[in-house]
This record gives sequence, C-alpha cells and structure tokens, in this order.
Amino acid sequence: MAIVPKRKTSKARRNKRRSSVWKISAPTLSKCSHCGQYHLCHRVCGSCGFYRGRQVIFEKEA
Repeated sequence: MAIVPKRKTSKARRNKRRSSVWKISAPTLSKCSHCGQYHLCHRVCGSCGFYRGRQVIFEKEA
C-alpha cells in the first residue's frame, strides 16, 4: 500500500520546492560569421543583415 503523509504540505514548502523552475536565464547569443557581432541564435544579424552565410536583409542605397 501507498504511504500516506502525516501532515499536509504547506503552500510555502510546496512553492519552495517548485521555485527552481521560475529562474530566468540569459538568452543564448552567437557570433555573426560575417561581421563578428553577437546576435540571437536562429535570427538575422541586426548589424549586417546576414543569416547562415547569406545576406537576407539588403540596405537601401542612398
């Protein structure tokens, strides 16, 4: 048979146990292979417009 707890687990004790899930982590950054700036993974580089070795965003020529 299953063991029944003697006392009810308080909300504070329960929430302390679950608190590790709510930690915030820094976003993973990767270095752009073209210009060397850091950008978010799986996204276009904001400074040069390259993604996976190809230019995706073209700057307007004045």
